[in-house]
Amino acid sequence: MSTKKTISHFGKHKLETDSAPNGDSQLAASGELHQIAGGEHPALTTNQGVPLSDNQNSLRANPHGPTLLEDFILREKITHFDHERIPERIVHARATGAHGYFELTTSLKQYTTARVLTEVGERTPVFTRISTVAGGAGSVDTPRDVRGFAVKFYTKEGNWDLVGNNIPVFFIQDAIKFPDLIHAVKMEPDRGFPQSATAHDTFWDFISLTPESMHMVMWIMSDRTIPRSLRMIEGFGIHSFRLINNAGESTFVKFHWRPKLGLQSTIWDETVKICGADQDFHRRDMFEAIAAGNFPEWEFAVQLFTQEEADKFPFDHLDPTKLIPEELVPLKVIGRMVLDRWPDNFFAETEQVAYCPANVVPGIDFSNDPLLQGRLFSYQDTQLSRLGSPNFHQIPINAPKCPVSNQQRDGHMQMAQPVGRVAYEPNSLSENSARETPVNGFRSAAVTETGEKSRIRAESFADHYCQARQFYFSQTTYEQAHIASALVFELSKVEHVHIREAIVGHLRNIEEDLANRVAAGLGFDKIPDAPATAAPVQELSPSPALRIIGNMKDTLMGRSIGILVANGSDGVVIEKIKKAVINAGATVKIIAPNVGGVKLANGSMLAVDGQLAGSPSVLFDAVAVILSDEGVKVLSTESAAIDFVRDAFGHLKGIAFDKGGRALLKIANIGHDAGVVDTDDIDKFITAAKTRQWDREKFVRTLA
Repeated sequence: MSTKKTISHFGKHKLETDSAPNGDSQLAASGELHQIAGGEHPALTTNQGVPLSDNQNSLRANPHGPTLLEDFILREKITHFDHERIPERIVHARATGAHGYFELTTSLKQYTTARVLTEVGERTPVFTRISTVAGGAGSVDTPRDVRGFAVKFYTKEGNWDLVGNNIPVFFIQDAIKFPDLIHAVKMEPDRGFPQSATAHDTFWDFISLTPESMHMVMWIMSDRTIPRSLRMIEGFGIHSFRLINNAGESTFVKFHWRPKLGLQSTIWDETVKICGADQDFHRRDMFEAIAAGNFPEWEFAVQLFTQEEADKFPFDHLDPTKLIPEELVPLKVIGRMVLDRWPDNFFAETEQVAYCPANVVPGIDFSNDPLLQGRLFSYQDTQLSRLGSPNFHQIPINAPKCPVSNQQRDGHMQMAQPVGRVAYEPNSLSENSARETPVNGFRSAAVTETGEKSRIRAESFADHYCQARQFYFSQTTYEQAHIASALVFELSKVEHVHIREAIVGHLRNIEEDLANRVAAGLGFDKIPDAPATAAPVQELSPSPALRIIGNMKDTLMGRSIGILVANGSDGVVIEKIKKAVINAGATVKIIAPNVGGVKLANGSMLAVDGQLAGSPSVLFDAVAVILSDEGVKVLSTESAAIDFVRDAFGHLKGIAFDKGGRALLKIANIGHDAGVVDTDDIDKFITAAKTRQWDREKFVRTLA
């Protein structure tokens, strides 16, 4: 016998769930049922002991409306979360930052009054911070993780912070779930590990009970989260924002950063080995590029659309777990960002820089995206805790480069010295105090909001799987295999079988073949059932723009080539390769058994950039092996040399060899394909170095 109890959840539905005599119960989560063992559970409350009726949704004016300031539950939860760590950032602690400029090339005057987006040719100073999410400040650069992509524009009208990621969607639909997400992904609190990793029980437990996260899961399990370089990632503003023109008309906009060097990622095994070889791999790469004058550059593009156009989308653009495919709304390139100066002091700038999505300028406004609405509060609150003062905006890296004038006074760490009798507005005692400017000042979009306030999520947010399915089908077969293999790896680290089974069940709602591949990789005898869906899963057309393979640029710009040499190597061949590589836009590093240099065949000495044991091939995009008979003899018993060529082959890289190099390849049992070429054909090597030899992969590793 069982009793019925009604549980409210997102949307306007009610679900009836059975409570069995053994105490097991089914809980409604985002419109789906999940079995949770353990009998009766205590009531979830605020810190004041107030029981919660809904921990999934913020209080909104209506299903599509803005989040209300009176939501004390959201404010308490977010405030407590914001103050959990000091002084290190709770998330995005590990980062690389650089100064540069933004240059507008196409005016958006038709859509906005923001001068930074209307004054063509104007160069606006920026400070950009690119970060991992989960790890602490001392973690490594290259885990499988989302990269934060935050840009502070020091405009003539004040600071504009565009705070996004290298992924265009997010895990959750509502900001009230952010503390839960980060608590789940961070080190497990009873053991303090794993650091900067999602391959553990608490993360996947949360995901298994939060089907809205499945689209983001496809992205983080893809090659997007193991980038080759920070100079080779995209950036996304994630949310829909509004642009407002002189007439007060608003247009929705999504912001995109596209790297000049194109997208490129690593192989998972390669990434793991890079962590050991160089924990600062990405930071060093950015530093060396700027120092060499090879300034990182991104195109700045927008997607513009009206409310009427948005109403025709097969999804809700206010849902942060959804993206707008480029095939549906094409990208319009309007400018570029160049990073050309490294910080003078890492702490003073990269660590103390404070971003906040609420920092916008006149002509830019917010949408009712419920995740964005929570971020507008959370970031300011976090900086108050982390930087310890309401005057953190006076720190040089945060200070606007335009005039600042208001009646805010005093406070901890006040650096300015306002003078005069007046510290309020309006006033009649000061002839030169700041006044509001109704014509040119910031104005919000004139949007009518009506409806019943409640903790409900719009029904248009209910399809959690359609874009996850679209993303998977948009990938090449190689990339699909990488996603499946990443899922197998991650879930193999999960101790609880029911969590693994739940995730595979969700995968069935995305694609049966993907679920079968992962189930086989986990050794399941029977594939788990798929959970019920809160809404029918729509069939969306693939978006080729979402893949990396096939969209990589045909260039060697920004890449690095390692040349392995030893005593007796042929200097003529080395110079020929070096010249060709540099002409193609890449850098060259000479690697040898020791850093004291090598004596070439002609008796001259060649300087060396790296010692073999400390400079494995994982640090390079392609390698050349130029050895004499003497050199081969020395290196044939050196495991670092064998690993150098074996890893390069296993990581699908181009390899050039001379006669001695061929002998080392033979010792390492490396065969020949289109990417393994003789130094007599330098052009063929350059072509191979520009990409990966994807067809080789099936011969060197087993993928799901």
